[in-house]
Amino acid sequence: MCKSFSLLLLLPLLFLFSCQSNNVKNEEKAKKDSLASCEKNMPSRFGAVKDTSSFAGNKVSHEGMVLIPAGQFAMGASDKEGRDDEYPQHQVKLASFWIDVTEVTNASFKKFVDATGYVTTAERKPDWEEMKKQLPPGTPKPPDSVFVAASLVFYQPKSITTLNDASQWWRWVKGADWKHPNGPKSSIKGKENYPVVHVSWDDAMAYCKWAGKRLPTEAEWEYAARGALKNEKYPWGNEDIEKGKVKANTWQGNFPIKNTNWDGFNGLAAVKQFKANGYGLYDMAGNVWEWCSDWYRPDYYATLSGVANSPKGPSDSYDPMEPTVPKHVVRGGSFMCNASYCKGYRVTSRMKTSSDTGLEHTGFRCVSSN
Repeated sequence: MCKSFSLLLLLPLLFLFSCQSNNVKNEEKAKKDSLASCEKNMPSRFGAVKDTSSFAGNKVSHEGMVLIPAGQFAMGASDKEGRDDEYPQHQVKLASFWIDVTEVTNASFKKFVDATGYVTTAERKPDWEEMKKQLPPGTPKPPDSVFVAASLVFYQPKSITTLNDASQWWRWVKGADWKHPNGPKSSIKGKENYPVVHVSWDDAMAYCKWAGKRLPTEAEWEYAARGALKNEKYPWGNEDIEKGKVKANTWQGNFPIKNTNWDGFNGLAAVKQFKANGYGLYDMAGNVWEWCSDWYRPDYYATLSGVANSPKGPSDSYDPMEPTVPKHVVRGGSFMCNASYCKGYRVTSRMKTSSDTGLEHTGFRCVSSN
């Protein structure tokens, strides 16, 4: 538990993230993130999202998309680096589909907001009646003064006591949202080609519906991320991320205290700054986590047998860390990922978070079946 959180931090996420297990005493566990979870203890913050039923889905344009050929692949980890929910590896068969070459950018998301008047989750005040459904029974209601529109922003501390307390590098900032990624005094001017962030799963779904597209299934995302490679750890192969040429926007150095910026970035990067994978897709590792359509269950892979034909994930969500909080899968890692803390840039790495949560390092890309 992250007992050092202020009341304001406790409101949206209760205990925020914990990207290590409760035991990080030995070096081996610190280097291996198989027990890590970057989305621990994240209760629902808000009530129902804006009704998107009136959104007129646009005719699908495949501009800026790549057609991924139909095929069969081995999904899940084949080595010993995976977390428990990445096993067993299993065969998946997929029909062809189109996928965005990059994450959805600020410029594209602005077109959606301008056309629909959509208000994102981070721009709305929390609904206590909805929030308390996912908090421990008897949790007292905080004062009304702390129920404000806000979002979580990364803060680089000078020192930390433990990697178990993520409140040391996350701050709950009033007025932070997709238009103001670092708080109310920040803007996206000049960053039109950066991935949109501070978007919840609900926000991503609304955008996809407007664009006439959808979020990728977890299977589609991993198949596309592999770029036609088989059983490789990363979209570029098996070479470690900090060996050879720069490959992705991640954290180099001592997380979260010092980033050497070897990759050229200290925080988010514009899209297309690194080499594309074998399918021509950019940033399938690092930069921002990407929402998938699937609910999350740690044992889902074990329920599949034979060749799974276009799996869409479980019918509901269950996270034993937070049984009352429904969660969706996020994939790909972010600019905060480091081997000592979160190796989420592996193609098989699975993380999860609640539908109404958005952060500075979470975005998405869309797919289309036709």
